[in-house]
Amino acid sequence: MASLAGCGGNGGNGGDGSDGGDGSDGGDGSDGEDGSDGGDGDTTSLRYGRGAHSSTLDPQNTTSGEVAKVTNQAYEGLIAFQAGEASLTESLATDWSMDGESVTLTLREGVTFHDGSDFTADDFIATYRRFVDDDYEYHFEESSAYGPFTLGNWIESAEATGDYELSITLTQTYAPFLRNLAMFAAVVISQDAIEGDTNLGEEMVGTGPFQLETLDDANNRIRLTAYDDYWGESPNVDEVLFLTRGQNSTRAQALVEEELDIIDGLDPDSMQIIEGSDTAENRTATGINIGYMAFNLSRVEPFRDRRVRRAISYAIDTQAIVENIYSGIATQADQPIPPALFGHNDDISPYEYDPDQAQSLLEEAGYGDGFSFSLTTFQNPRGYNPAPLPTAETIRSNLSEIGIEVSIDDRQFSDYLTYTSQGRHDATLAGWYTDNADPDNFCYVLMHPQTEVPEGQDWVSWDTEGFNTSNNAAWANSEYMSAVEEAQRTTNQEDRAALYQEAAQIAHDEAPWVFIDYADEVRGVSNSVSNYTVAAIGGPYLEVVELE
Repeated sequence: MASLAGCGGNGGNGGDGSDGGDGSDGGDGSDGEDGSDGGDGDTTSLRYGRGAHSSTLDPQNTTSGEVAKVTNQAYEGLIAFQAGEASLTESLATDWSMDGESVTLTLREGVTFHDGSDFTADDFIATYRRFVDDDYEYHFEESSAYGPFTLGNWIESAEATGDYELSITLTQTYAPFLRNLAMFAAVVISQDAIEGDTNLGEEMVGTGPFQLETLDDANNRIRLTAYDDYWGESPNVDEVLFLTRGQNSTRAQALVEEELDIIDGLDPDSMQIIEGSDTAENRTATGINIGYMAFNLSRVEPFRDRRVRRAISYAIDTQAIVENIYSGIATQADQPIPPALFGHNDDISPYEYDPDQAQSLLEEAGYGDGFSFSLTTFQNPRGYNPAPLPTAETIRSNLSEIGIEVSIDDRQFSDYLTYTSQGRHDATLAGWYTDNADPDNFCYVLMHPQTEVPEGQDWVSWDTEGFNTSNNAAWANSEYMSAVEEAQRTTNQEDRAALYQEAAQIAHDEAPWVFIDYADEVRGVSNSVSNYTVAAIGGPYLEVVELE
């Protein structure tokens, strides 16, 4: 969601795919905050508080984690992640194998969609074609940036060899492919819905444990109810209410006052509200995410000089940002691959705060007198950046010491996403949550242009055909790209790890980003909730949650 998911993607209606889950730019959700409209007194309602409303219910039209946390309750993929783990497990497929460019899957029988139609292999093929095949009559032209890097770049053909057998031929050996099938953007949609009159932006026709009951955009709330014909174990609650509270402190206060059951998007201050209560607790898990500042090389000429980028990396005190602003919930970043993933290069250290070195590099590059640029950021906290405005203000203050003038361009999150996906930013604060717990999801998705690069140039123009708009630096280093592409074609994990470590070193040294932080996953959970898992990938897994 989203990241993005990485707050990017061309589905500029909301989200970053993987950045998701903690946005705080929504309305106040003050109606029905106690869930009292969820049914009669015997209805068990799980109230999930978040900072932003879903801008769509179409998993193929977004890069937003805010969307994913809802769609993941109603839709399922062929493969899933174990709750709270990075390991794969059965979902709509019960068995699978991958041999080079050949993938075969056996599908689950006896599954019905929320519209009553039977799930078969044809539903996956229709879903895939809607996402990426512009020859398909029902191709969705507004599909998000997830389409190419999740499925489109890798699938040569997909064929139903039986109602419950799929044969997929890849364009090349692609090691993360099975993990891509577990991404929120790869969930299976009913073929009847795709080829019928269903508005998938406002309706959900999946096979999941919950189905859509009410979409209330006016009041920033969504109500899901348990799906009676679900193939698996029935949910432990009758309904889930997604309720919006725009401020972290408001959300935390509603939790301790027992108006909400689970909340996300917490910063250190709001965590203190929960810490002092006797009705709820903070729960944390190791995150698989990154927060960063990207230089838009396609727009600002000084950023095309590596010495300038490195100078700015030395001039920004990321240690102070992490320790003083993100206190207790993040660690300093130094490369695109988070420490929880294989391929993280332990030999790399963060850029030290060194204004003298920064000034020296600027003078060497011919910018000793400084220059100016605009820094675009979102107004409300995200998990990987719980305090975007103080972060931007620290950056502005740090860079003023070496003669660089920064103006802060702060935007509501949906506007921010549209603006940056169009490449209109000079530089931007951004971030990304993993979609598949594979280094490729950071190295390829966020830092590879996925298009042709002019010879001798380490950046591409934003309007280049096929450009990956999740690469919000427009960076295109050929040595880096070669390492990442080789890692995709390599199946031995130890060999892949070595290639990603090489790529991480290049990214660190070339500095298309200022690497800021890796954040913990933090949730506020009521004492009445049991069997809830804080997950860094997939989920939230609300069907197993129980309420006292």
